[in-house]
Amino acid sequence: MLRPRIPTMPTPTGIVTPLIHPAPVEQHQPATAECACQHTTPAPAVAPAASSAPSVRLTPTGLLVAVGGGAAVVLVVGAVLVSMLLAVAITAASVAVCAVVLRSLVNGQRHR
Repeated sequence: MLRPRIPTMPTPTGIVTPLIHPAPVEQHQPATAECACQHTTPAPAVAPAASSAPSVRLTPTGLLVAVGGGAAVVLVVGAVLVSMLLAVAITAASVAVCAVVLRSLVNGQRHR
C-alpha cells in the first residue's frame, strides 16, 4: 500500500532534442544568368577610431565638488559606525552592571 511506484517508459522513443538550437545561417548564392534579382555584398563594419582624450574631463570646480562629496560620505559613514560601536559598548556595560547586581543579590540570599 505504501510502496513507491517508479514510472517506467514502455517504449523508448530514441529522439533526443538538443538544449541549444543553433541559429539558421543565411547563405548568399552568387548571381547567375537566369537570376533577375540584385545580389549585393554587405559592407565591412568599420570600427570607430579610438581617441586619446579621456572620456570624462573634470574642471577644477568639478574636482572640488567630487572631493567634497567623497569627504562628506566618509564622514557620514564614520559617524554612523562610531555611533553603532558606542551603542554596543554602552549595552555591554549595562549588561555587566546588571550581572554584578544580580550576583550580589543571589549571594546575599545564600548567606542569610
